[in-house]
Amino acid sequence: MDSEEILDLLRFGERINLECKKAEATLPNSVWETYSSFANTEGGIILFGVEEHIKETDYEKRFSFVSIHNPEQRVKDFWNTVNSAKVSSNILVDANVGICEVKGAMIMWIQVPQADYRQKPVYINGNLIKGSFKRNYEGDYHCTEEEVKAMLRDASDSGNDGGLLIGYTMDDIDLNSLKSYRIEFEHCNPEHIWNGNDDKTFLKNVGGYAIDRATQKGWLTAAGLLMFGKGLSVRERFDNIRMDYIDESNLVPGSRWSDRLTYDGMWENNLYNFVRQVTPKLVSGIKRPFKLEGMVRIDDTPIHKAIREAVVNMIIHSDYLITGVLKVLKTDSGFVFCNPGNLKLPVQMIYEGGHSVARNPRIQTMFRMIGLGDNIGSGFPTILSAWGAEQWRKPDLSQNMEMHQVELKLWMISLMPSECTEYLRDLFGIAYEHLDKAEQIILGTSYLEDGVTNVRMQSILELHSIEIGHILSKLVDKNMLIADKKGRWTSYRINTDYEISTEQLYLSDIPIKKVELKNETDRLIYEYICTNGFITVHQVLETTKITTTQGANVALGRLIQLGLIVKVRQGRYFIYQLKNE
Repeated sequence: MDSEEILDLLRFGERINLECKKAEATLPNSVWETYSSFANTEGGIILFGVEEHIKETDYEKRFSFVSIHNPEQRVKDFWNTVNSAKVSSNILVDANVGICEVKGAMIMWIQVPQADYRQKPVYINGNLIKGSFKRNYEGDYHCTEEEVKAMLRDASDSGNDGGLLIGYTMDDIDLNSLKSYRIEFEHCNPEHIWNGNDDKTFLKNVGGYAIDRATQKGWLTAAGLLMFGKGLSVRERFDNIRMDYIDESNLVPGSRWSDRLTYDGMWENNLYNFVRQVTPKLVSGIKRPFKLEGMVRIDDTPIHKAIREAVVNMIIHSDYLITGVLKVLKTDSGFVFCNPGNLKLPVQMIYEGGHSVARNPRIQTMFRMIGLGDNIGSGFPTILSAWGAEQWRKPDLSQNMEMHQVELKLWMISLMPSECTEYLRDLFGIAYEHLDKAEQIILGTSYLEDGVTNVRMQSILELHSIEIGHILSKLVDKNMLIADKKGRWTSYRINTDYEISTEQLYLSDIPIKKVELKNETDRLIYEYICTNGFITVHQVLETTKITTTQGANVALGRLIQLGLIVKVRQGRYFIYQLKNE
């Protein structure tokens, strides 16, 4: 990290992922608590030689810089300690630690990544329980014993659903559920040798029943009971888990929901039945085009597949050993899926796909063998692809680390619906038209989702948190957004009391210059900027036939020389936008 990056981090970065310590003479003991908390949560940056005045809202007064003494020795001391018995695991490499000068002061920085799930919990002082920390909006906090146990369970690739449930036998299985599953299994695998098995043998083969080698007695596994168990037996063993489906779409006045599925004694509430009953309810009303492949009618769509994937993902990634609710919500604008447990992988890795770490691999296999779900990390990209093809808002995957809950929101509305744009134009006047595309999307997201955060906008705009922070700060300065700061966390909401100033009147007279460009590439770039507000070098490569960064810069340079566009710095990067005359 250099001086500019650190200043950008302090001004626009997320406080929850940043810890500042004065540390003039020595490294404070608290650094190891922060090291543990960042490693066990979502990573973060520690700065030594920077003092933060947390209650100060003015950026210029919020941070003060104090040179640390003998910085090279501080770095050496840090490495000696992190490689000692002080911490359970060193997850850093040389590039994670450095020194730089900021405003005349020597600063030491440490970038702590999120630890791999197999390394958690990262703890200090040789004490697994009292030495494990996590990070929240208030700072570092001691993990509870249950949080430590959950991380230890998640560190095993064998999963949580293979344990034998002593005392639970085939008598606890709902035979109708198992029969229905077997019919689906045979339909998907007509030649499979397991089709000839009796129920107990079949259940054993799919991971729902196992033999205790010490006693030679057979018992259900957690997967077997959760998937196919009688409702009473499931509730007896997993009384900490509830299943709930609520349909809030097409509500009539005075109604809280139009349909609901929860335990009412009318169905055996195991996971298989829950998925089987909820999925048709979710996809009802979604158009199915008539399509033939040979003589077979194909009426499945990417949206149907994506919704099924979302339901199964919720099931296979849940932590059934903690208290929580498997909740599915259907609304007029989309769907919400909630499950107990925290994500085993970083959110960005899940968005990228290619990674799969199911908390319940046996349940995952059971669904996969009837054509539901996938075990190679393509599940979430399937959802992203289907939503992207419809040009709907990007799915929002998030987690509440303290509540131990994961939430997936699937919006069936466009990124900027017309009613949203009309509202913002009415509220902000001509000033809205002179915002760049990213600023408009942030305001639109805040309107549609009742507020925004830096993290949410990273997933939509695919920009670094510092870049998002810069844009959010600009919108606050323009009085279009209001920042709600709570400790180390900031959320943003639209300023509904915004007043259109008289100075805006002249802005409406600034025309977009109409030009005729003979060069096809130049025309494409210029039209892109006119439509989207700005362009980057990367977008030039995507929009035109230019294949190199040098070629993109040459083309942009021609438009600058013509006086049509200007180069503007955005954080660490540059954009190109129309020149106002």
